[in-house]
Amino acid sequence: MPVGVMMKISGSMLLIAGTSGYGFWKAGCYKSRIRLLEQLRQMVFLLKGQVLYANATLEEAFAAVGGRTEGTLARLFLYVAEEIGKQQGEAFFTIWKEAVEEILADSELKEEDRRQLAAMGEHLGFLDRDMQERNLLLYLEQLDVSINELRAHRQERCRLYTSLGVMAGMFLTILLC
Repeated sequence: MPVGVMMKISGSMLLIAGTSGYGFWKAGCYKSRIRLLEQLRQMVFLLKGQVLYANATLEEAFAAVGGRTEGTLARLFLYVAEEIGKQQGEAFFTIWKEAVEEILADSELKEEDRRQLAAMGEHLGFLDRDMQERNLLLYLEQLDVSINELRAHRQERCRLYTSLGVMAGMFLTILLC
């Protein structure tokens, strides 16, 4: 077989493998986003329990919840607890918003998810316990809606991403050859 034909076949296979890999990666990111939101939901439930039933301060509550879990969200909660402990005179919302923007910037969460999470901290820390509970429950309801919507479309979106990846590779291969 001539070298030129071998190069075309090799290039075509690499192109299809690359675009297919990208499709599988996008599907994995979608699933990862769902897992991350589910973990966040669990952590907010734990936070609610710490604030309402254990009468913990925000610093103690964030440290306790961050210590029980792993990953990016655990780092977020532990960082916020550390910043609250420094007592630099900043409002909690400022600390929370900066931490969400800084730590979760490279996560699978979309901008909308990060914006809702940042808004959750707007009323924590200075309201009474009932208002804090309502704020956390409101955020949990928003999370449940987002998670249920993502779950409802998970199978079709993941199939779409993988199929488009493979088909794009085949299309480009035909186009270039």
